Amino acid sequence: MSEIKFGTDGWRAVVGKDFNEENVTIVSKAIGKYVFDNYGIYKPIIVGYDPRNMAKEFSMQCAQILKNIGFKVLYSDKVIPTPVLAFNAKYLDACAVMFTASHNPPEYLGIKFIPDYAGPATSEITDEIVSNFGKNTPSCGVGKLIYTDFSSVYFKHIKSLIDFSRIKDFGKHIIFDGLYAASIGYFDKLLSDNGIEYDSIHMYHDPNFGGGMPEPKPKFMGEMIEYVKTHEGYVGFANDGDSDRFGVVNEKGEYVTPNEIIAILLMHLRKHKNYTGCLVKTVGGSLMLDIIAKKLGVEIIETPVGFKHVGEAMRKYNPIIAGEESGGLSIQNHIPEKDGILANLLVLEAMAYEGKSLVQLQKELHEFVGCTFINTRVDKKLESVEEIKPVLDKFSELVDIAGQKVIRKDYKDGVKLYLEDDKTWILVRPSGTEPLLRIYIESDSQEKIDNIKNFVN
Repeated sequence: MSEIKFGTDGWRAVVGKDFNEENVTIVSKAIGKYVFDNYGIYKPIIVGYDPRNMAKEFSMQCAQILKNIGFKVLYSDKVIPTPVLAFNAKYLDACAVMFTASHNPPEYLGIKFIPDYAGPATSEITDEIVSNFGKNTPSCGVGKLIYTDFSSVYFKHIKSLIDFSRIKDFGKHIIFDGLYAASIGYFDKLLSDNGIEYDSIHMYHDPNFGGGMPEPKPKFMGEMIEYVKTHEGYVGFANDGDSDRFGVVNEKGEYVTPNEIIAILLMHLRKHKNYTGCLVKTVGGSLMLDIIAKKLGVEIIETPVGFKHVGEAMRKYNPIIAGEESGGLSIQNHIPEKDGILANLLVLEAMAYEGKSLVQLQKELHEFVGCTFINTRVDKKLESVEEIKPVLDKFSELVDIAGQKVIRKDYKDGVKLYLEDDKTWILVRPSGTEPLLRIYIESDSQEKIDNIKNFVN
């Protein structure tokens, strides 16, 4: 058995190497033991998969193992997005196992365990699953395996959250880049079912994702961006491999950052839909969100980086919206898990309520905040993991950076240093999987960003 490590969002490895039949058996049995020990044999388990190479085959292997332990297993009858499976875990009071590697390269596959609260498993849960590796699993006779369509209850729920008639009446030109990923048959179907017209590209499942990456970032949405630039008045949407992340392109063909999307949606949900509560953001999220929340009288809950922390805060505080800078969000009355399909629909709804383009909403956002923030990230490679702590200690002892005094320090996740202009911060945190420090920088000018990058290098 090669080493199996559960990271911030499950276990991921290269198919045919560490992600193989032996290791899938080990993880599947460990999950089965976890569910049995904590819920009993009558807890249903639902199993789904994204379009990746061997995802269907390995997910069926897992489903058979769980059935043979004695569980009732509901198996997705087609490719399914992670948020759809997660919603069904909540709806059916079931645990879920999702076979996906999210936005990782095509050669990867992964297993994500989703408890019945419908959000990412906490470290305590994954630690217990790992501790079950190699242990005897219960034997309670042969259970059942039932092929299931999980889409209908999800669609019904989304229709209770989104005003599709308003989006339809707004008549916005839409281009959907399927990115060969799991949201095909879900995001587009929700539009079609509600009479909303759209154009589309890359609308079939491809385990190689067209030779690119299933990540909704400008680098991999080039064709959609070009489409928007050559077709007046269009706004573009995409999702990652398993649809828990979103990618949005405005009418100028510009990528709209997740921080901007979360901010626009916070204002929309407060103003137009009367949502009340707090905002959950990670320590890597933009100061723009703090400024907006303060102006709206909304409390801020800040978590370490990673949606498992965001999801945990959602379950505790029931926020208006919760999100992270890497492209994941969810809202009140939904699930404590990222949902890129919902995020894209909310952007359309926000535009429809205001009767404005996305470019206009961005302009008004920056005027409301009073400045435009710039974000960047630098990855600093180290020789070994033993170097991480000394480097973090060095950063924590700094009293000034690139000519600015450090006025506040935060140790929620690595070391975050706030600088005296109240517009600039630097976050240094370990990657968690390799000898690497991720250095996040935000400021209101490129000159300040460049000065800090020179300082840390």
